[in-house]
Amino acid sequence: MMTTEMRPFIHELLGIQDDLRRFALRLTANSDEAADLTQETTLRALTNEDRYEPQTNFKGWLFTIMRNIFINDYRREVREQTFADTTDGLYYLSRPKDLAVDTTEVGIDHKEIHRIMNLLPGTFRIPFMMHVKGYKYREIAERLGVPLGTVKSRIFTSRQWLQRELMDFR
Repeated sequence: MMTTEMRPFIHELLGIQDDLRRFALRLTANSDEAADLTQETTLRALTNEDRYEPQTNFKGWLFTIMRNIFINDYRREVREQTFADTTDGLYYLSRPKDLAVDTTEVGIDHKEIHRIMNLLPGTFRIPFMMHVKGYKYREIAERLGVPLGTVKSRIFTSRQWLQRELMDFR
């Protein structure tokens, strides 16, 4: 009977998979995204095995890879959803995913709504837009590095302000 010995690198990599999954779940707060992030990190580690320095913190090395993948993916997602509006003022807006402009009048209304939303200070607009995009309060707090209560307060304040400013659109 022939036995195949696992390389120490692969053995250690397989032994840390549960820790990687937990860390990925903390970053993404979504089990499917966490599984993808864990898989991508494992693949990246295998691809860059030659860059690992033996006798160093293996777990720290993998967590750094995972964190960097997560940050790069987040930045890519933000970049893909942002475009420059060439109207007066050159506002940077987040493109709605399913914007259906049927008439010129609706298009004008959307522009006006975005203009008003961009009047919100960034500390209020950013958490509000993340919430509109589907992020949970906890995710917003983690990604922005602010307390959960602050996120809830800013979103509530943004809603109140936008309701007052957008009364003509009701």
